[in-house]
Amino acid sequence: QMDEEIDTRKINNSFLRDHNYATEADIISTVEFNPTGELLATGDKGGRVVVFQREQESKNQPHRRGEYNVYSTFQSHEPEFDYLKSLEIEEKINKIRWLPQQNAAYFLLSTNDKTVKLWKVSERDKRPEGYNLKDEEGRIRDPTTITALRVPVLQPMDLMVEATPRRVFSNAHTYHINSISVNSDYETYMSTDDLRINLWNLEITNRSFNIVDIKPANMEMLTEVITAAEFQPNQCNTFVYSSSKGSIRLCDMRASALCDNHSKLFEEPEDPSNRSFFSEIISSISDVKFSHSGRYLITRDYLTVKVWDLNMESKPLETYQVHDYLRSKLCSLYENDCIFDKFECVWNGSDSVIMTGSYNNFFRMFDRNTKRDVTLEASRENSKPRAILKPRKVCVGGKRRKDEISVDSLDFSKKILHSAWHPSENIIAVAATNNLYIFQDKVN
Repeated sequence: QMDEEIDTRKINNSFLRDHNYATEADIISTVEFNPTGELLATGDKGGRVVVFQREQESKNQPHRRGEYNVYSTFQSHEPEFDYLKSLEIEEKINKIRWLPQQNAAYFLLSTNDKTVKLWKVSERDKRPEGYNLKDEEGRIRDPTTITALRVPVLQPMDLMVEATPRRVFSNAHTYHINSISVNSDYETYMSTDDLRINLWNLEITNRSFNIVDIKPANMEMLTEVITAAEFQPNQCNTFVYSSSKGSIRLCDMRASALCDNHSKLFEEPEDPSNRSFFSEIISSISDVKFSHSGRYLITRDYLTVKVWDLNMESKPLETYQVHDYLRSKLCSLYENDCIFDKFECVWNGSDSVIMTGSYNNFFRMFDRNTKRDVTLEASRENSKPRAILKPRKVCVGGKRRKDEISVDSLDFSKKILHSAWHPSENIIAVAATNNLYIFQDKVN
């Protein structure tokens, strides 16, 4: 009976895979390029990490450069059970962050709700042969049969990519981890949950330092939670964290060991004429990212992306409407829980363009120099290889043009929450449910 069950599960899984049915476990939950852009990692709800490697350019197929193929797949996290709290801990990968490459191997941090792991991804194309105490199958030989001393040799073998967990950082978070960020000193990183931020040394797993704690003495007094946090890309003492109340706090670790008192507070006063039942929900910040220069921040709330100058706390430098046509639909979005969706935002390599996701598999790009913006769609229908993406338009009311889509026919189950931009080139990775789309600038 047990064997039959296993067989049935295997058949079902392969059937689902072959017929493009997405299981819950296949939904992509994070996307991240490594610092050179040669590798791209995705994490999913099933706790797996898939690493893609960029094709090297060949003389006879120059246009193949830019294609990403699977390099390594491994199970990063497994489902766990907290017996003390009777809570199930999901295996879903919340965030992946790469470390800069120091040698031939690659290192990345991946986290679920409770545990951060440091993974080493490395290649092996040689294997040792000719042991004295073991035979070729690895069995221990009888010492009496050993008559001569052999020198083991390394023999070439087929290339193998292995992923091994080098460190496991656990038991430091009472609440769910929502972000991790590697420091520019490459020795430390921070992990953030709803109420606390912890600082870790990458070599030390049994101790972390709490650097922010917003938990009130009485939990009934709780008014906000931390939603995201990130280190400044070139100052190892500075970091920011965003909150569900729409504020961003900049902290300096040189000022004190516990950064509960911020150095700067970025917050836009609310326009009283726009106040509604949903104001607080839609002002919650779902993502915050430093520009590569370290001078600016982008934050994403439900309807907008804002650019902040670190030297100006009073108001954002720029505000971009992502999907303002949804303002009249907030009631139904509240009822179907979409209003709580957490969209990410990313900069391009030169900090001149911002990208973020929307519904109906749409994603938006805002050019800060020309002030132009575009809506593009990531879907199977329009993503034939080398096809050019056509801009999409949403019409709110009145007469609909042929190429426009009505706001009432948008599919809210298709959403682009996670995306990444290559650090130096115009290549983007967009996760739409269980599909990963990679787009690049038009090549001849």
